[in-house]
Amino acid sequence: MKKLLVGLGAVLVAGILLGYAVSWLLQHRPEEGVEAPAPAELILPERAVTLYFAEPQGRYLVRQQRSIPGCSDDRDCIGSLLTVLIAGPEDNAVAVVPPTTEVLGIELEDDLVRVDFSRQLADHHPGGSLSELLTIHSLINSLSESFPYLRQLQIVIDGEIRETLKGHVRIDLPVTADYGFTQPPASGLEAPPSSPAPQGQDEIEDIIRRAVEMEDAP
Repeated sequence: MKKLLVGLGAVLVAGILLGYAVSWLLQHRPEEGVEAPAPAELILPERAVTLYFAEPQGRYLVRQQRSIPGCSDDRDCIGSLLTVLIAGPEDNAVAVVPPTTEVLGIELEDDLVRVDFSRQLADHHPGGSLSELLTIHSLINSLSESFPYLRQLQIVIDGEIRETLKGHVRIDLPVTADYGFTQPPASGLEAPPSSPAPQGQDEIEDIIRRAVEMEDAP
């Protein structure tokens, strides 16, 4: 009799425990059609960059501090910088990259960045030695100052390395930053109305001639 009571007690305890377990499972089972919450996405802080545009008269480059979305991959960061640069300045400075230009690809190799631009970079460019020089150095100066380990830029247009941007300045070899194009002409004086060219034009032509000769040198 005693053994029977012990057995019945054990069965009763087991039943109670089983009931609690079933009740807990029913209360905590996931509702149908309700998805588990996705893990929180890591939000990276914005990144400060330095961009170069032409000053209002288009004679030299000026700096502009901007921000790009947070990024962890340098190719994404470079792509964001170029997107903001192509979109143009926020003040009265002048854009030197055609706004129709698109970035087709970015490759990194040590201190060299190879950027493949759409054909609009050349097709919609106004041309001219100074204009081409400002465009090229706007690109490499912005990249080099914002990403100090980048020293060289190879410009590729629609998958092709061209000899010049628009017939004047060579781009078939990688170019390096040149902050000489961020300085105004040596003479800040305005020419008299009868003068055919503003004072300082000779200095600009000298800069252009030296840069073109440097590009043509083996």
